[in-house]
Amino acid sequence: MNKKYLIVTIICFLLSLISGIISKDILVGGTILLTGLLNAYFASEGKRINYILGLVNYLLMSYVSLKNNLYGIFFFYLLVFAPLQIKGFITWNKNLNEENNVKVRKFTLKNSLLIIASCLIGSLILGYILTLIPGQRLAFMDATSNCINLCGVILMILRFKESWWLWLFNNAVDLGIWFITFVNKGENSTMMLLVSIGYLLINIYGIIKWNLESKNMGDKKKGR
Repeated sequence: MNKKYLIVTIICFLLSLISGIISKDILVGGTILLTGLLNAYFASEGKRINYILGLVNYLLMSYVSLKNNLYGIFFFYLLVFAPLQIKGFITWNKNLNEENNVKVRKFTLKNSLLIIASCLIGSLILGYILTLIPGQRLAFMDATSNCINLCGVILMILRFKESWWLWLFNNAVDLGIWFITFVNKGENSTMMLLVSIGYLLINIYGIIKWNLESKNMGDKKKGR
């Protein structure tokens, strides 16, 4: 393993272990934090192993969401996001450069407007559906988080660098959801809040990393 990746893995493991001990949630919460941080980090590095970590992470988060009556997140994580991790691994495996990193793409203004409209309409429709489920909490925040996350996952699978901006916005929504759940002493909410904060920091790194990669690819093409 690359020395940098090994150091990051060890740091994430220690952070997850310490956080798990403090929150008394080592098994589920600690694993969620570890796989979540490593998933986001290796995605930012363009490494397809992120999808294996993502599969474990989404399955565990679906379990926690179910425990906290966040049914929209539960169904999306279990039935949509988890299977998409398998699709992502296959797609990235076919689009690697000579350094075994995924080839980065970028899209146009038309793509941007389509994504914004899809997220907005999808959030409103899903939010309304979730309000019909007895016991559902934070319906429209739940729906918004899932729709943005879904668009981000699809764009990441398609290797678009703009996926990181969607996830950055989604982090703000997720932080709101898990902060409110934490204040209300929801189960595993402390660890999920830490996961959201960790994602926020790594997403900022991902934006910088993929923008640089896209610029380098553009410079290489001009050089030819």
